Amino acid sequence: MSTLSVEKKNNKKLSITNISLLITIALLVLTFVVGSLRYDKFGSLSTIFNVFNDNAYLMVVAVGVNFVLLTGGIDISVASTVAFTSVLTAFLLRAGWNPVLAIALVLIISMAVGAGMGVLIQCFKVQPFIATLAGQFLLRGMCTVITIDSIPITDDFFMFMALKKLTIGKAKLYYYVLVALAIIAIAYYVLKFTKFGRNVYAIGGNEQSALLMGLPVARTKILVYVISSFCASLGGLLFSFYTLAGYPLQNMGMEMDAISSCVIGGTLLTGGVGNVIGSAFGVLIQGLIQTIVTYENLNTWWTKVTIAALLCIFIVIQRLLAIRAEKMKAK
Repeated sequence: MSTLSVEKKNNKKLSITNISLLITIALLVLTFVVGSLRYDKFGSLSTIFNVFNDNAYLMVVAVGVNFVLLTGGIDISVASTVAFTSVLTAFLLRAGWNPVLAIALVLIISMAVGAGMGVLIQCFKVQPFIATLAGQFLLRGMCTVITIDSIPITDDFFMFMALKKLTIGKAKLYYYVLVALAIIAIAYYVLKFTKFGRNVYAIGGNEQSALLMGLPVARTKILVYVISSFCASLGGLLFSFYTLAGYPLQNMGMEMDAISSCVIGGTLLTGGVGNVIGSAFGVLIQGLIQTIVTYENLNTWWTKVTIAALLCIFIVIQRLLAIRAEKMKAK
């Protein structure tokens, strides 16, 4: 493939990414404006900060899922990883473990599970859905093995992270949100400016071409599942800060929230196109919709209905953009 052809292909992908991201930003702004016009105090800084406070853990999880989706894979084990992390952490802290050691252990275990799923997918050619479904069952099962009850967290460090906040007027932003923002910034840098990030996009664009170019496809695909599990585990720690408890059945179905956030943020399910900033915006859109549903005093399932509709719309939009790009390529 000539250099000119590669540049044209990259430009088309960049165009799809930019258009999808612009649509996402426009939807985010529209949702906020509509809410501000309809409800008193909705347009305040407190509302914005509360959306970040309530969804910081989901942002981190979506970042990890985004890495997997960019390679054309999928990870449905993240919700169970979040639950496993919070339950095991709460159990270890109740048993008297140092919080640093407890955090390190749960992160290592989660990354090991992610590596195992990556090996199954890459080396044994197991479909990503099946491999991560096995991871989902394993981790959710381990939660119930540890306990079937909710375990409260009273550790001083976790209490500090749960309660310490930045205050601007009446608006409060908790410290754990800063951790989520740092992860987003690091992930953006890795995908945008490192060789590993370029490999991720190349594999998602065309895995066979990536192999022919001599890229480390196997290592990269395994690593993205390690990263996804790490981010899910870190999200579980942020969720522990948020709730100060571990419960085996929490966050059932949250993997769909993370995947839909990525898609709404402009990431193609076929891989090769997307970025973590868009995924973060997708989470914020979900948070704003949840806030509107709360203001309207509706059943919380209306949030799921709305997100499902948005997900379908964005999939159609992305498909239309992809078809347009293919037509331009043919010309």
